[in-house]
Amino acid sequence: MNNETSTETHLTRVLARKDVLALAFGAMIGWGWIVLTGSWIQSAGSLGAITAFLIGGLIIVLVGLTYAELASAMPQVGGEHVYSYRAMGHFASFLCTWAITLGYVSVVAFEAVALPTVVEHLFPNYAVGQMWNIAGWDVKATWVAVGVAGSVLMMWINYIGVRTAALVQKVVTLLILAVGILFITGALFQGSTETMQPLFSVEEGVMGGIMMVIIMVPFMFVGFDVIPQAAEEINLPFREIGRVLMISVILAVFWYSFIILGTALMLDPEALGASSLAVPDAMQAAFQAPWAGNLMILAGIAGIITSWNAFYIGGSRAIYALAHSGMLPAFLAKLHPKHRTPTNAILVMGALSSLAPFFGRQALVWLVVAGGLGIVIAYLFVALSFVVLRRREPEMTRPFRVRRGKTVGALSVILSVVLIGMYLPGSPSALSTIEWFMFAGWMAIGLVLYAWSRNRYGVAYSDTMMKRELAGADPYPGR
Repeated sequence: MNNETSTETHLTRVLARKDVLALAFGAMIGWGWIVLTGSWIQSAGSLGAITAFLIGGLIIVLVGLTYAELASAMPQVGGEHVYSYRAMGHFASFLCTWAITLGYVSVVAFEAVALPTVVEHLFPNYAVGQMWNIAGWDVKATWVAVGVAGSVLMMWINYIGVRTAALVQKVVTLLILAVGILFITGALFQGSTETMQPLFSVEEGVMGGIMMVIIMVPFMFVGFDVIPQAAEEINLPFREIGRVLMISVILAVFWYSFIILGTALMLDPEALGASSLAVPDAMQAAFQAPWAGNLMILAGIAGIITSWNAFYIGGSRAIYALAHSGMLPAFLAKLHPKHRTPTNAILVMGALSSLAPFFGRQALVWLVVAGGLGIVIAYLFVALSFVVLRRREPEMTRPFRVRRGKTVGALSVILSVVLIGMYLPGSPSALSTIEWFMFAGWMAIGLVLYAWSRNRYGVAYSDTMMKRELAGADPYPGR
């Protein structure tokens, strides 16, 4: 194993408070709010959509509290990988981390499709050069080229160091916040409460409309879990890691709520129905100028970048954590001697992201839905780990200790099970047959790699590596 992982370095703590906050917040806001805000308002009414995000945000806050306590108690690379190992052992740790890795891969793949899609709004009809058709979608050469170019750029940024990735994240997140504040201010002064009618869904009823939006809410908040993945690179007192994680979640709740409010103040139901991108149209209406709508689209592109960047970091660290503990092939645990980044894991993420545009838009929707199931499964594992460790190791040092831990833990487990249930047959958001095949295929690939690695390195090796990690020791002594 030592010869195969030819690295002489280990991850270093270089991320400051602002870096970590930008990493998590930028990951959560992404691009979805640009596309989906109009449909949220139409489904639940203006106040109903805001209510859905407040309720959904509360669910994420509860799950986030378990992450916050565990991340501050065990600030090692891999996050969920470490918690689930300590609480439930070797195989549970693999399942948890491999499941959330699918979620991270699905996001970086989706962003490679989102970028060329949004560019079409700035440069209509730029997509030329018919390649093939997948699931009714014409894949065009220039469209693919934009997605691949974005993927390679994001891969390079992450390859040359987490400092560079963090700097990009801060700058782009500030751009999003500036445009968002400009939009909310304009909407509050120029908008009308009359356009917010109906406040709640007439067709679906109050609760029916709210539920239609709530099922989408948890997936809009995916990203705060990137903090635990990069915990070994965060240069903060351990208690502050938990605090920053919770602040990022609360900021995202406010962000989505205010974006919905601003859009509802500017566009009436008829305008919402005619709009393909409600938030840019609302921004244009607030300032009565086309430049304002284009500025909001640029903010959406910025959201793509922040989400893309954050999940490159999260996904590569999850793969690295599995590899250096002997649960995946050892070459994936290689660190760059100068940049101290998990280079091969980043290259794997980059390859998967670069392939995504070749499959068109619809195929990536399947992947994202399957990836969502992986993420909520990991949430359940983390919630269970929180409960188990509270009972088994009550004296464990917890710099960020959650009050009423038994209640928070029980609710987190229950809510995580509810989230998983949303993907099962009978739910409005149930996975389709092809999405189940994609999820099963990913898990099967992981199990094959796990079995090979277990046979090659042995469980004893993994246990030794994990114990060193939990003790804060250099996992690669003598190199």
